[in-house]
Amino acid sequence: MTKKEKILLFILAAVQFIVIVDFMIMMPLGPQLMRIFEISPQQFGFLVSAYTFAAGISSLIGVFWVDFFDRKKVLFFSFTGLVVATFACALATSYEFLMLARIFTGIFGGIPGAVVFSIIGDMFEENKRGTASGYVATSFSLASVIGVPFGLFIASFTNWHAPFYLLCFFGLIILFMIFKYVPNIKKHLNHKSDDSKIYDSFIYIIKNSNLRIALLFIGSLVLGQFTIVPFISPYMSSNIGFTDGELSLIYLIGGAATIISSPKIGKLADKYGKPKIFTIMGFLSLIPIIAVTNMPKVGIPIALIFTTLVFVFFSGRFVPATAYITSVVSAKYRGSFMSFNFAFMQITSGVASLLAGMIITKSPDGQLENYPFVGLIAVVFTFIAIFMIKKVKQVDENDSELKIKNTSKTKDIILQE
Repeated sequence: MTKKEKILLFILAAVQFIVIVDFMIMMPLGPQLMRIFEISPQQFGFLVSAYTFAAGISSLIGVFWVDFFDRKKVLFFSFTGLVVATFACALATSYEFLMLARIFTGIFGGIPGAVVFSIIGDMFEENKRGTASGYVATSFSLASVIGVPFGLFIASFTNWHAPFYLLCFFGLIILFMIFKYVPNIKKHLNHKSDDSKIYDSFIYIIKNSNLRIALLFIGSLVLGQFTIVPFISPYMSSNIGFTDGELSLIYLIGGAATIISSPKIGKLADKYGKPKIFTIMGFLSLIPIIAVTNMPKVGIPIALIFTTLVFVFFSGRFVPATAYITSVVSAKYRGSFMSFNFAFMQITSGVASLLAGMIITKSPDGQLENYPFVGLIAVVFTFIAIFMIKKVKQVDENDSELKIKNTSKTKDIILQE
């Protein structure tokens, strides 16, 4: 890659880092928030899903307008709103105040993620998108290794407000980097005609059967993850015996492992095919899903092995999935579709959190119950996602042809739309 491409990927990864930490920090803070605000697992599930539902709605609205503007301007505007809303989270003094702040954080946090992957689709050729997505995915790893553990560390020595103040500080630095170094990205505007309407993209997405299948694939993938992820920390705390300080090890070790694994998996996806690598990672992810959700009281080191495998294999299936999704739509509609896709992901993850919160209960001795049933749901949706990716087709950049990856034949079959 060129120097400019590396700088761009660094900034995109930095944006994702803040967005991911802003969302993830709520999960390990769960035990503290439930104690401080005296809320139930269900109420904590509402707190987590408030962000995701708001992000989903804002991303859905973004379908109608993101492709009509320079990608850089959309990224700068939405990320500015995220920083301001995160500052409101830092100022929260009650459950209701924090809930409202999380809704506004989600409203602005719903757009940057979609724009980041739209930029990858616009600025990188198809045979480089797996690698590019793998590098940007390291933002999740860094969020786990640096952002979340450090946030928990300073929260344990000060209070739960401190991580949000820290996010605002780094967010301001990244805003300057976006303004200074991200180029204007207007290539997609060349496909817009004078009579283009704001609802054209939405109608195109709804009518396109291939994109509907792609959305169902992503929805299944999210349900196979976010039913169990929000409650890993509360479960490890109440059932396994992790202290607040030890919870940071889950994210520190898991994130460190994915820093190594994510770029390598991205390269494998480019070399051997994204559906194939996704399928392998999908089957491997079943091991930690079953182990973590059915874990009896074991030693901390044993528990950390399986929580780390959750990070590695969940990241391992997310990298080829997102890289593949950028190739199912042409540049003309990519921003709108990625926004729609991100909205669908956020809403689905919100549903997953609510579903898990409704199923999981707390026993009189403070332990969480019914987590194994939630794990079973995650297994079922993982199998559905593995099946669905085989039905998704790649589209040529000019949107005139669909290249169908046919695993039973040695060459692609070209179908005219």
